[in-house]
Amino acid sequence: MTTREMGHDGAPRVSFFNDPVIRGIIYQVVVAALLIAFIYWVVGNTAANLAAQKKTNGFDFLWKTAGFDISFALLPWSRASYYWEALVVGITNTLLVAFIGIIFATMLGFTIGIARLSSNFIIARLAAVYIETIRNIPLLLQLFFWYFAVLKTMPAVRESIALPFDSFINQRGIMVPRPTPDQEFGWVMIAIVVALIVAVAIGGWAARVRTRTGRYPAQIVWPGKLADAVVTFLVTFIAVAVLLGVIFPIQSFVAVSSVVAAAVALGSLTRYAAIAKAALTFFVSFVLFHTLLGFMFGWVPPLVVSLVSALIAVVIGQVVYSNTANRPPSDARFPLALLVLIIVGVPALVYWLTGASLAFEVPVLERFNFKGGLQLPPEFVALAFGLTIYTASFIAETVRAGILAVNRGQTEAAQSLGLKDGDRLRLVIVPQAMRVIVPPLTSQYLNLTKNSSLGAAIGYPELFNVFGGTSISQSGRAIECMAIIMVVYLTFSLITSAIMNWYNSRVRLVER
Repeated sequence: MTTREMGHDGAPRVSFFNDPVIRGIIYQVVVAALLIAFIYWVVGNTAANLAAQKKTNGFDFLWKTAGFDISFALLPWSRASYYWEALVVGITNTLLVAFIGIIFATMLGFTIGIARLSSNFIIARLAAVYIETIRNIPLLLQLFFWYFAVLKTMPAVRESIALPFDSFINQRGIMVPRPTPDQEFGWVMIAIVVALIVAVAIGGWAARVRTRTGRYPAQIVWPGKLADAVVTFLVTFIAVAVLLGVIFPIQSFVAVSSVVAAAVALGSLTRYAAIAKAALTFFVSFVLFHTLLGFMFGWVPPLVVSLVSALIAVVIGQVVYSNTANRPPSDARFPLALLVLIIVGVPALVYWLTGASLAFEVPVLERFNFKGGLQLPPEFVALAFGLTIYTASFIAETVRAGILAVNRGQTEAAQSLGLKDGDRLRLVIVPQAMRVIVPPLTSQYLNLTKNSSLGAAIGYPELFNVFGGTSISQSGRAIECMAIIMVVYLTFSLITSAIMNWYNSRVRLVER
């Protein structure tokens, strides 16, 4: 019996035009040719129309004098500046509000997203109300609200509201001290960068050792405990001093109370953590509620206000005591305080050794306006605040979805190991949820950056307002200006996407 093997050579041949590979190449060439022809026709038709209207084109206008003012600019600006300088001012203003918005929206969004899943009914409901309310109101309407209904209703300049640290707020914005560093302060800036690199390196090394051995290296355990004590004392002292300094004018009372509160806070690092935290919580709650209730109900006798405030503070302190007593201090804490001490202590040491100086120009009220300091216009404040709380509502839902995507068994396994709620989130839940959170988070960052163009509606001089509005009306180069704006926004988007894609590749799960 004769058999014939059918190999590759025996496959039936097809005609040249019926080959799917060849046909695919032909289709792509045809589509590319049509696209090029369409672009050529659009460009030629536009050039012909401009020529018929006797309008010039080109980008030579960038080196001509702009001749208009910009209300807010990080860089030096005057009417004698060029159009390309106006472009740079618009870009820096856009990057400023986008950078601030991304940072605060991320912090607020993660906080609200985690609170949305809290077992506490009140916290979870408040987070849900925030999310559903903010994200269903148009952003432009929110910007109008914060600008016209909040900031523009502030008191006049002479009736400005005093804020801590020699700051003031009125109809013209927020006045804050302006930092004026000397030349030696450059060494401090270098020290800050070096300290950040060292802190990140130490933190990464400690985390890798913990992952490999189950505990942090002995070289940072005791320094970490000492740093905990130092940072806890300083942070508590500063926080209480600021809180009491705003309420009480007696400096000696503020200083003594701050020292006592900071000393009590040190007890939170010992086996008496529950008592120390409850006592500190009672003190802060009593001061806050006593001041708030006394301001709201001035007709109520002071003794009644004190009793009610004390009762509320006792309840809050009892809750803190119960939660802390059920979760004793852990020896496996990440040495965050040590890293903070490095980041703060090294630049402070360099500041002292080099004799650098960082003075602050305080705003001073004169006849019609403040002189000195740094003025944050209401347009900037309204845009940054509106973008932050609006984008945070979407980030919160993204975070909630990412956490819910983690298998419930991971939480139960972390509970069986005795991890506290914060450790479960930080070490188990959130790292696994980031692979789900990062892709939509990238879209929210891009949306925030592009939504900054809505600042033109309230007069903030961002990129679109400066170069897509004023520059077009002054130069008459609408096509060139809009093309530059589109390229700039495209560049912003590509850079943001590249950074987030790199981070996504670092946090994604790797198959073994």
